[in-house]
Amino acid sequence: MEKVLPGLKTAVGEKTVVVSIAAGTTLAFLSSQLGDAGMVRAMPNTPAMIGRGVTGAYANPKVSADQRDAVQALLKVSGPVEWVSSEADIDSVTAVSGSGPAYVFYLVECMAEAGRKLGLPEDVAMRLARETVSGAGELLNRSPEVASKLRQNVTSPGGTTAAALSVLMADDGMQPLFDKALEAARTRAQELGS
Repeated sequence: MEKVLPGLKTAVGEKTVVVSIAAGTTLAFLSSQLGDAGMVRAMPNTPAMIGRGVTGAYANPKVSADQRDAVQALLKVSGPVEWVSSEADIDSVTAVSGSGPAYVFYLVECMAEAGRKLGLPEDVAMRLARETVSGAGELLNRSPEVASKLRQNVTSPGGTTAAALSVLMADDGMQPLFDKALEAARTRAQELGS
């Protein structure tokens, strides 16, 4: 950024709105390189490539309502836009949704590997895991129900799903692991900005 931004300074005028998708690049740094202008920090994710992403965004006070609407129109082409109330929240957005697709892809890897260990051929286990996550994601997208309700709908009392969830939802299960993982991602985003 230190090499690229100075060459762009002449392109930034009074009516310019700078939109940055660079993780950890703060508005203070952008202003130091480009001058005092309207600026938005945005964090999209890779499903934006197919119009199914989500972008978190924060606008500095120099961005007018009309400019924010223009940025909203630009960003929403790749999916919904969630505006946050502070620049610091962008680091949390990065941890949840910016990096989030990698967590889902890793979930597929883990499910497939567990299926392989249960005796399924590797390719079958991968197809089952991939289609399960893809289908569940689409159901979540289309359903008005919250995720917890959809989870409960799959879970018969005393059944196979309940047995698996008793492990995943244990005190040392997925929630504390995700808490640690997302904290690590947010901390790294903060470090990148310092």
